[in-house]
Parts: sequence; structure tokens; C-alpha cells
Amino acid sequence: MSKVMIVTGASRGIGAAVARMAGARGYAVCVNYASNRDAADRVVADIERAGGKALAIGADVSDSRQATELFRQVDEKLGRVDVLVNNAGVIIRPCRVDEMEPALLERVFAVNTFSVYYCTREAVRRMSTRHGGAGGVIVQMSSSAARHGGVPDETHYAGSKGAIDSMTIGLAKEIGREGIRVNGVRPGMIETEIHDVHGGASLIRQVAPTVPIGRSGTADEVAETVMWLASDAASYVHGAIIDVSGGR
Repeated sequence: MSKVMIVTGASRGIGAAVARMAGARGYAVCVNYASNRDAADRVVADIERAGGKALAIGADVSDSRQATELFRQVDEKLGRVDVLVNNAGVIIRPCRVDEMEPALLERVFAVNTFSVYYCTREAVRRMSTRHGGAGGVIVQMSSSAARHGGVPDETHYAGSKGAIDSMTIGLAKEIGREGIRVNGVRPGMIETEIHDVHGGASLIRQVAPTVPIGRSGTADEVAETVMWLASDAASYVHGAIIDVSGGR
């Protein structure tokens, strides 16, 4: 029987790359999306075309009730989750802190941070040996912005990702003896649509030469790290946050 992986925010970018790679490597994949059903269906079609198993499930995981319902549907349609990849994330728009509106701040933290708590809560209820589970793996998608503050006018995004780093370390201590490994990944300047809100390809071309390795990264390069953390090859890696940033 295939292991089950849930990838939040999997209709595009890094999430889609993780979902496709997981499907190709034998996981039954829940491709979660918030609003873009067509994009999620394309990811599912790619996985199925390659011989894998996947299901698109719509849920805004920044909402506690919708996160709970997502896991209920996965239980019913795919089985108990083995790996959770907390990937959902937004920038929405650049904004200086002295111009910050509560609605923008609340939405960014709801999607980037609160969703991680809600989905992790549901995963732990299923994975933890304390609750009769068989263990599992949780991978948190942070950002190198948590370390260096991000590009200009994105303290809201950087702060939301810094919170994930702190949570990852604390959570690893909290549930490590319950059969669950918890780790984080901090992507750097990766070629995905998330950068469209502040220049897209133009910004990537501008920043890429400043990266020590001399280029931007790809979603597949991040996905490879996620897949390694999810595998038994990383069985003694716990409470770690791995930079996939080309040295930036």
C-alpha cells in the first residue's frame, strides 16, 4: 500500500514540484489548493500520466475548519497521512511596515503561519504514537527570508517564515518521542510564480548574480530536499532547517 503525502498549496511552484516528485516515487498524493482548481487538476493529471496516484482537494488551510476537513477527506479517500508538507504560502504584495494594513498582515500570517499549526495539529493527531498512530514525517516550508529579511518591503513575509523556523525547532522537541520527525526547508531565490508580485523574472535576474552559487534555483531542487527529508535516508535528521538557497 502506498504511503500518503499531503502537500498544501500544491497547485503551483514548489508545492506542485513536490507533489509530482512524490507521485513519481510511489506516494499517493493529496494536491491541496485554495482556489485554482484547474492548476491542481493539471498536477494530478501529470502524476497519473506518469503512473502515480493523486487527488486534488480544495481547502483554505488558513482556516482551522477547512484544514480539519482536508484531513478528513484524505482519511476517507487516500488513507491516513504519512508525510505532511506544509508548503502553502503567500506574499500578496510588498509593503513597508509603516504602511502596513491589518488585513494584509493578518492574511499573510494566516496562510503562512497559522495554516502550519492547523495542518500540523491534524497530522499529529493521526501520526503520533500517543494517539495510536504509526509515526510520520512533517516538513515545513520556510524561506531564507527568515534569516536575511527578504527583499525590500517584505518584513511581513519574512516574519511569517521566521515563526515557522521557531515552531519547527519547538515542535521537534515536543513530539520527537512520538514517532514523528519534523524538519524545515528554507528555499532561497527559486524560479516560481510567488515572485510575480514584486517583479517576477526581472527580480530573479537581478538577484541571481548575487547568489554565491551564481544562479537562481528551481522548484525541483527544493523538492529533492523535501523528498530526502521524507525518506528513511534522513531517519536521524530531526529539528533541522535546511537551506536550499545557493549559499545566499
